Amino acid sequence: MDELVKLLDGNLRYVSHEINGDILFLHVVSTRTEADCPYCGQSSSRVHSVYTRNFQDLPIQDKKVTVVIGNRKMFCDNPVCKKTTFAEKFSFLASKSKKSERLINRIADVSLNVSSVTAAALLRNGVVDVGKSTICAILKKTGPRLHRKKT
Repeated sequence: MDELVKLLDGNLRYVSHEINGDILFLHVVSTRTEADCPYCGQSSSRVHSVYTRNFQDLPIQDKKVTVVIGNRKMFCDNPVCKKTTFAEKFSFLASKSKKSERLINRIADVSLNVSSVTAAALLRNGVVDVGKSTICAILKKTGPRLHRKKT
C-alpha cells in the first residue's frame, strides 16, 4: 500500500486502511520535515497541530477511495509575515478541496461529452459519488483548461 500512496505524493506514508462497503479508506501521514508558508515562502519545521483531512481519489480494485490524511498546521516564524500559522499544502490537492486533482480530471473527462446526469450515473458505478451540480462546477473550472490541452 505504501507504494500506491507514494504515487500520489512521495512525501506521504501509508499508516493503515479499512474497507467499509464499497469504500476503501486509506490513512496516511506526511513525512516532510518542513513546509513552506504559502503567504511569505519561509520554510518552517515547527508543528502547531495536526488535524484530519479527508478527500476522495481515484478508485482501486472497484472500490471508491477516501484518503484520510493527518494534515499539519505549522507556525510561520517570519516576523514580517502577517500569518502566524498555515496548513501544510499538497500539489495533488487544491486548498479546501474534497477531491484530488486527478479525480477531478477523471470527472471532467467523463463529463465532457455527456449530460451531467448521465456522467453522475456513470461515475457512481465504482468511481466516485458525485452529483450533477458538482460536475457542472468542475466543468466550469476545468473546461477551458481541458480544451486548451487538446488544441
